[in-house]
Amino acid sequence: MMPGNRTRALVVGAGKIGTAIAALLASAPDYDVTVLDRTEQALRRAESLGVRTVRGDIADAAMLGRLAASNDMVLSAAPFHLTTSVARAACDAGVHYFDLTEDRASARAVAAMAIDAPAVLMPQCGLAPGFVSVAAAALASSFDELRSVSMRVGALPQFSTNALKYNLTWSTDGLINEYCNPCQAIVDGELREVSPLEELETFSLDGIAYEAFNTSGGLGTLCETFRGRVEALNYKTVRYPGHCEIVKLLVRDLRLARRRDVFKDVLETAIPATDQDVVLVLVNVSGTRDGVLTQQVFARKVYAADVGGRRLSAIQLTTAAGICAMADLVREEKLSTSGFVRQEECALEEFLANRFGSLYLQGREVGVT
Repeated sequence: MMPGNRTRALVVGAGKIGTAIAALLASAPDYDVTVLDRTEQALRRAESLGVRTVRGDIADAAMLGRLAASNDMVLSAAPFHLTTSVARAACDAGVHYFDLTEDRASARAVAAMAIDAPAVLMPQCGLAPGFVSVAAAALASSFDELRSVSMRVGALPQFSTNALKYNLTWSTDGLINEYCNPCQAIVDGELREVSPLEELETFSLDGIAYEAFNTSGGLGTLCETFRGRVEALNYKTVRYPGHCEIVKLLVRDLRLARRRDVFKDVLETAIPATDQDVVLVLVNVSGTRDGVLTQQVFARKVYAADVGGRRLSAIQLTTAAGICAMADLVREEKLSTSGFVRQEECALEEFLANRFGSLYLQGREVGVT
């Protein structure tokens, strides 16, 4: 698949993020886009983009395999429990595969498939996991010795009006996974599992107060990459103050972690969605340069924006830009074109110079306290 040829891309899932991915790819002159989903309503949204649509059940392995084989790459925006099925179809067809999963077990399964694979298998290509690993690796590369790497990311409403101070901006299943599943971290140089919703901290960004706490999945493969090279490495989700305490009540005191279907129904019934959101990315790295202990920070806010005449929320924009940039860099042969590829293998400069990755530059740098 050379840069001068049109690339056939199959987008699996026509939800908010899948539609955003299709919109970005369709806006480029060198992609032919097909969108797969099982519901007519979702496909009607995709049809407005001028792309080909196919109605079908992702669980139909034969159908999925045929579609994968008729494309050059597969970009999955399907729920995490379908990740391995979509990846297997792409792997068996010998085409490139990219996804957004924050689920660690799914990502490990994809990595295992990539051994001797003729094409790329690259999971966790969104915002976090995804872009945050690219930014962290870029900062870390400028140090002689590392001491700590901390990543803080949040997708938040610009106008919070409920007790949770939160609106649904992406996958509810993914959100629940983050709040309920064990988290990875490096503590005192050792790889450990830590509990979600713990290690609460507060900070201010651009004069606004926030809190951050442990959540699962945001680190991607960074623990494996930096193990033995750093004393402390961790990831936390950012929310407005007070959110974590209420979620703990739901997850632990009311035991909704054991009844995730009920938890999902509660959130989707009570918490409205919004496209008036903001994404915060805050990466803090410390270590030594020329024998001097030094700190470097990457801090950015990204807001909802119009892209190609279509309004995308901040989480749609940043997540879709992440996966589309990685697919585009593989297409341009600026990343490996076979086997398992980690997010942190992509240089930040290459990512931001890419036509899709450059959408992160629509945001702005901010001051941190």
